[in-house]
Amino acid sequence: MKSAKIRIGIIGCGRAGMIHGRNMAFRVKGAGVTAVADMDPQLRARAAEELGGVRPCAEAHELLADADLDAVVIATPTAFHRELAVMAAEVGKHILCEKPMAMSAEEGMAMLEATRAHRVKLQIGFMRRYDQGYIHAREQIDSGLIGRVVQVKSLTHGPSTPLPWMYDLRKSNGPLAEVNSHDIDTLRWFTGSEFETVYAVGGNYRCPEARSTFPDFYDTVSLCARFESGMQGVISGAQGVKYGYDARVEILGTEGIIFIGSHKDGSVVSCTRDGARSPLVKSWTDLFAEAYLAEDQDFVRCILEDCAPKASGLDGLRAVEVVMAGNESIRSGKPVDLIKSK
Repeated sequence: MKSAKIRIGIIGCGRAGMIHGRNMAFRVKGAGVTAVADMDPQLRARAAEELGGVRPCAEAHELLADADLDAVVIATPTAFHRELAVMAAEVGKHILCEKPMAMSAEEGMAMLEATRAHRVKLQIGFMRRYDQGYIHAREQIDSGLIGRVVQVKSLTHGPSTPLPWMYDLRKSNGPLAEVNSHDIDTLRWFTGSEFETVYAVGGNYRCPEARSTFPDFYDTVSLCARFESGMQGVISGAQGVKYGYDARVEILGTEGIIFIGSHKDGSVVSCTRDGARSPLVKSWTDLFAEAYLAEDQDFVRCILEDCAPKASGLDGLRAVEVVMAGNESIRSGKPVDLIKSK
């Protein structure tokens, strides 16, 4: 290790990139931000100033050319992840890559192979694994509190309308990737098993401007799954719901059930854009703020202690495979069996 303090570059200075940037610059012991890169001159200038006057770079390769840099956070649109991760690995930089990992399983495998070949860490941004509620639920599962897990349901609804580039599934892979990658990983984590078969349906209910140019775009999706262990999974995803940010999980076992999220006995809550009977979180940046910090702390710890990340490149690859199968199921109207490459 070049230095006891991990020197990090941020590639992509949007919301997610700046969450990691602020954490690495000001809150994570043993880390510091030395450079940022973004094609948008205003974003990179603002980020460089906010993070302590670090070096702004117009291109990622300019940032990666810094021999003193130890690691990078990749927080760009998914279509750029493979190229950036392979470039970073080839020059020996450890990588924290935001989800979704890649646009295809082939791209994800290329990222895995590059990081393995060059012996650098690859951590995927599944920050829910670092959320205290999710961790506590996993501990209860492991303790046998609810017996054997039978079914896991995970829901993520976001209030914001998709960005225009997300309407093109060739560039975004749709909400299954952009929204529900976290739910896919949650199901894998809580079942301890791999997806075997998925059946998904999607529809565009809130984005009429996308219908003519992108008729295959969906803003709402439901996915049912069977796991190799025989367990069941259900995912609900939606964009542009307007009422707030909503992330909940139910874990049903043979002896009980675990809830993650807001639940009250005997309550019925109605939520619209005008308000809600029960307060709701406005954004994922609020709900998972501490989970992002714990995730960033763990990334630095893994580099310093040379240990494996909690959310690995393989975890990211498996989620990409499920996204691809789910989108295929939406297109075909049929269940899709997943065949894992060994």
